[in-house]
Amino acid sequence: MKAIQIYQFGSTEELKYEDVPKPSIEKDEVLIKVYASGVNPVDWKIREGYMKEKVHYTFPLILGWDVSGIVEETGEDVHNFKKGDAVYGRPDTSRNGSYAEYIAVRATELSLKPQSLSYTETAGVALAGLTAWQGVIQHGELQPGQKILIQGASGGVGSFAVQFAKWKGAYVIGTASEKNAAFLKDLGADEVIDYHNEGFEKNLKDIDVVFDTRGGEDQKKIMNSIKQGGILVSTVGIADQKVLDEKGIKGKSYMAQSIPGDLTQIATLIDEGKAKPVISKVLPLEQAAEAHKMSEEGHTRGKIVLEVRK
Repeated sequence: MKAIQIYQFGSTEELKYEDVPKPSIEKDEVLIKVYASGVNPVDWKIREGYMKEKVHYTFPLILGWDVSGIVEETGEDVHNFKKGDAVYGRPDTSRNGSYAEYIAVRATELSLKPQSLSYTETAGVALAGLTAWQGVIQHGELQPGQKILIQGASGGVGSFAVQFAKWKGAYVIGTASEKNAAFLKDLGADEVIDYHNEGFEKNLKDIDVVFDTRGGEDQKKIMNSIKQGGILVSTVGIADQKVLDEKGIKGKSYMAQSIPGDLTQIATLIDEGKAKPVISKVLPLEQAAEAHKMSEEGHTRGKIVLEVRK
């Protein structure tokens, strides 16, 4: 089968499009015939070696952990899926990924795909959708009528966060560049603030929940906007826990988990028309290097997807 893999950490030049053996499966796994793979920041961060202190990777390594496809084979202990099922999920990021024509995935990391989406569209859902769902609804404990600020609202995760927060009945404020304002209003944002405007955070008050995908100084700017007893949830770490403690604000940093029940809930909302993935670019698998360059620039609206087969 064809796959994109790396033999060492490094630049996009390490991405090799080549023939590799089709994976075999364990008794608790399924073999997926991959139709498309989402591209996420974790892909190029692993490629560049940012994660090597946390996870021991074996080379050569196939990248990509956002899959949609069809079950080709099931292990003897798998009873919730059968050959031919259309599935999606976020596979274990410590193992070989989905930049390939086939991938072996634990059955406990998958759900049936949204019926209303194509395989290409579905590839933009799992990782971003899980991150937004778990951040906003679970860690953020968002309630109807609360005010939420979403930092980086136009990206893959942020665009789902806007939709889930609106579905929950919150007042939604998103930060993004001015060119994405109309786009976010269409997704349900009540306010869009251009983060390029110096001092924008001074006009933000009594925020119940902040969902932050930017971190660092951008995160520190808005800490004083959160009300006492509020919650700051971040996908990239808490920049200044001391400030939060002084103000009585909960700080939560997390990495999304591949939970089938959450994937099923997200698929249901999509099929009910309450949420949708935003796909900015679709490229063939062999153009993974170009996809990584676009992702690293950080200005992509929604998701980039690699199409593995038609």
